[in-house]
Amino acid sequence: MDSVKKKRNVNPIAVVFLAILGIFGILQLFNKPIEGKSVSKKIEAPREVLAILENSCFACHSNEQKLNWYDKIAPISWSVDKDVKRAREVLNFSEWTDSPGEHKGRMYAILNMMQSGKMPLHEYTLLHPSAKITPENIETIKKYTLSLSGVAPTKNKVKDIHQNTETSEKMIPSKFPVSPNGIQYTDEYKKWKVISMSTLFDNSIRVIYGNDIAVKAIETENFHPWPDGSVVVKSVWKQENSANGEIRAGDFVNAQFMVKDSKKYTDTEGWGFAKFSGNDLHPTGKTASFAKESCIACHRQLAEKTGYLFDVPMKVNTERLIKNLQK
Repeated sequence: MDSVKKKRNVNPIAVVFLAILGIFGILQLFNKPIEGKSVSKKIEAPREVLAILENSCFACHSNEQKLNWYDKIAPISWSVDKDVKRAREVLNFSEWTDSPGEHKGRMYAILNMMQSGKMPLHEYTLLHPSAKITPENIETIKKYTLSLSGVAPTKNKVKDIHQNTETSEKMIPSKFPVSPNGIQYTDEYKKWKVISMSTLFDNSIRVIYGNDIAVKAIETENFHPWPDGSVVVKSVWKQENSANGEIRAGDFVNAQFMVKDSKKYTDTEGWGFAKFSGNDLHPTGKTASFAKESCIACHRQLAEKTGYLFDVPMKVNTERLIKNLQK
């Protein structure tokens, strides 16, 4: 009788606790630590900029992980390992081999992500509140990023717009360059329809052109997804202010191409990216994977609901479209 009573007095809560503890212990047997890597070349930036990046970005986007104890315990560690691997593929501050132009481009991307509240990830800052980005942090990053662009005070001297056109035509190389992923520059986009315009805090003017397929997609509101064959080009110019306050396009900065081919560019949401900068129209990137490592990271985070384009023409923002974007 006594033995029967003892069996009946077994605490079910204790049994559940021991079962959970056992499962938890078994999970640790499959807990693979994050792959350690050496620092080949760390990003170079002012001390105050590095302090922000190290505090809010390095935990995932570097080879210098400073993880808390709970980050190393399964199953949390599995999610951390996955996030770190993907983050390193997109941006790694410990393997910073960028040219000055690529460095500037990455800093603009970092700033955009911070300003939009997309980075650091919300789920990361919930567990690591000290990594949150403050308005002061954003201003520091913004000031440094603008310094890389050489943004100068407004000039009073006004250039003749025809002089700009002639200079533009003379600067185009006789043989059009090709991006590492196979996209070739062409000035045919200048004959296409202007579908939108925008400006940026670096005092640049951006004119967005679309080919016939892209224009039709806009007119029929059929751009999510954009049809294959759509090509969108953003032509970027420095902004010049005249003495009377008139704003005109100044020096050419770059032309940014987006080519939709869902079969060819599967790693970048069906879009092929290319950027041709300066008077020699030199292409961005050293290998074909540059778009996967940089371009799509911002477009995926900031423009997914618009088919991965930042600038959707205002004339297509109908009530139906706005409701779709709000879903």
